[in-house]
Amino acid sequence: MELLFLALLCLHILKTQALVGHWCYRSQKCEQPQCEGPLQWHQISAACKGNRQSPVNIVTRNVVYDQSLKPLTFEGYDVKGSAKWLLENNGHTGKYSPACSWVKVALDSSPKVGGGGLRRKYKAIEFHLHWGLPREPQNIPGSEHSIDGERYPMELHIVHIREDVPDVTEAKKTPDGLAVLAFFIKADEENKNYATLLSKLENIKYKGQSAPVDPLPLSSLLPPEEDLGRYYRYEGSLTSPDCYEGVIWTVFEKPVELSLIQLSQFSALHFEGSNSTLMTENFRPAQPLNGRRVLWSGGSSVLPTARLLLLLLACSLSSL
Repeated sequence: MELLFLALLCLHILKTQALVGHWCYRSQKCEQPQCEGPLQWHQISAACKGNRQSPVNIVTRNVVYDQSLKPLTFEGYDVKGSAKWLLENNGHTGKYSPACSWVKVALDSSPKVGGGGLRRKYKAIEFHLHWGLPREPQNIPGSEHSIDGERYPMELHIVHIREDVPDVTEAKKTPDGLAVLAFFIKADEENKNYATLLSKLENIKYKGQSAPVDPLPLSSLLPPEEDLGRYYRYEGSLTSPDCYEGVIWTVFEKPVELSLIQLSQFSALHFEGSNSTLMTENFRPAQPLNGRRVLWSGGSSVLPTARLLLLLLACSLSSL
């Protein structure tokens, strides 16, 4: 009996230790009440309470037009690599990672981005998605960033590291180690370019599962390049622990389109095993700007809200 008691005690301690220091999203709290939700992430990593955290709500009347923010240059984005992509459901390990929406695609080739006010080139290492409730995106949208308080059903992040470093660990040793391109995803027309990726979701329902995917040009998953000249830029962090503050964010105005049926395919995914919580609401709430400026490329020198004012002024003058 004493041995049985000790065994049960050890099991309890191990289980408790596995939960302590384990961060999670709000949607996981019911199943894992001891995990640390977004409001407690600073207990896992102090940086999560820093002054340059992401995501943020972008208030268009406060953005600063910056004429140096020309269109970015994309190298290799239109190239279909030879190596297969690896689509992963990495579950919740509690480990620090730039891709913690649980579903990510690791890239073997290295498309690069530069220009657009970036002081150096950055190479793409993976992309991932954040979402709310895929079957009801109008009720629970899941984009991490928002524009004037408006959020979209999903958000796509393409994570890049400095081209002169070998990995994320080395990139984090510098104050500008990472650059993330963020694209909103809205519910609209079917997007056939996503068919290959979405067809594999059935193969990665549970934590630890992965599936090879025939590579695509990264540009095929994005809006047309002519629509990529309008974006917002600010200095922020990773949106999950360790909340590393050294990320240059580029948030594009033009969203990607997926149909409601395509969005709903993400409803098949789970955070853990077959009886675990469905993978929903895997986003971090907006963080304070704390005096940071959000820059705007514009495509012209007229700010978004100013364009509306000019239009109203023109209408008023024409009626005189």
